[in-house]
Amino acid sequence: MPRRTPLTVAASQDADPPVSLVRRARAINRALADVYPDARCELDYGTPFQLLAATVLSAQCTDVRVNQVTPALFARFPDAAAMASADRHELEELIRSTGFYRAKAESLLGLSRDIVEKHDGEVPGRLKDLVTLRGVGRKTANVVLGNAFDVPGITVDTHMGRLARRLGLTVNDDPVAVERDLMALIERREWTLWSHRIIFHGRRRCTARKPDCGSCEIAALCPSAPGAAVRAPRA
Repeated sequence: MPRRTPLTVAASQDADPPVSLVRRARAINRALADVYPDARCELDYGTPFQLLAATVLSAQCTDVRVNQVTPALFARFPDAAAMASADRHELEELIRSTGFYRAKAESLLGLSRDIVEKHDGEVPGRLKDLVTLRGVGRKTANVVLGNAFDVPGITVDTHMGRLARRLGLTVNDDPVAVERDLMALIERREWTLWSHRIIFHGRRRCTARKPDCGSCEIAALCPSAPGAAVRAPRA
């Protein structure tokens, strides 16, 4: 039984998804587990704070680029206390190559100060606390919770949203609605690994511009594949 958070309560107020859809979603998860047994967070980090900072930097940027930037960043500012007192210009220069560096620097400074002032310098391990930090939304919070605190969460980034719709697991565009729909389909204990597997598949096979349906390992379970034998739910 999923732990009842405000989001799961909201989901429970809607009609339960069809059993066939639940079975197909879980079959997709099992198939992807075989395809990507090493699925994991591809950001390099040593502490919850470093994962939080790296996730903020990953917006509109590849994990590869972020991993090139963070060694020097974390050598200079290894924790929230250090980053909270960082010189803005120095911080911006360290993260410039990740794009949108001024906004990201603002977020890093703001969330670091929030952590120092409100949480004694330690990243909180609860969703409701994480999303109060400046620059931190549900997506970032779920990445941190799932990977740094072992608290299951579904990360709805561009890959997750795109694949969830292509796979017929949601008809929604809003990330919170997509998260709600997937929570009703996938076992709670699998939420974090499901996120990694879907993101791996979105980066390696089901890309935005040219999905490789001909070689896709889950094409038989996908209503968007050519000649699909399964149907997507209607809006």
